[in-house]
Amino acid sequence: MKTDIMLISSDGSNMDAALAQVDKVAAYKGLSPKGALYLRLLAEETMSMMRAITGNVEGEFWLEDEDQVYTLHLRVNSLITEKKREQLLSASTSGKNEATRGFMGKICSFFESSSSVPMFSAGFGAGSPQMYSNCIWSLDDYREQQLEKSVVAHVADNVKVSIRGNSVEMILVKKLA
Repeated sequence: MKTDIMLISSDGSNMDAALAQVDKVAAYKGLSPKGALYLRLLAEETMSMMRAITGNVEGEFWLEDEDQVYTLHLRVNSLITEKKREQLLSASTSGKNEATRGFMGKICSFFESSSSVPMFSAGFGAGSPQMYSNCIWSLDDYREQQLEKSVVAHVADNVKVSIRGNSVEMILVKKLA
């Protein structure tokens, strides 16, 4: 079963409706209170983590299940800096970009990431302020992201992150009886 794809926004638009959809799936499938809580927690934390990393964006959220395995999908389009790419991939169980599977995926990944290499970048000289503008670090941001990642990592059975261009999809997998 696949739910409707819902458009959600990091400003909170439709997030309540998306969470209500998760609750409906849990009720329809007869999940235990603990299973329903896991599913909702994963949905909340996924939306929160994606918002913390990618900023103010709109995205698509849906849920699929087959043979008691539930997959939560969140796909957004956002300008992906090297820092954001690293943060997103660090949330993945494998630490790898799922979009780079196969020969063509690896070639595309090389050219996408080479835009962050100075010799491939246009318009920014060495030491320019633009080059370092995405390198701001804050302890509060770090704590928030690490907490979200640890919740997701301890509850989800698998976390996959797929980055292709400016499209990011995070998929969380949880088996529930």
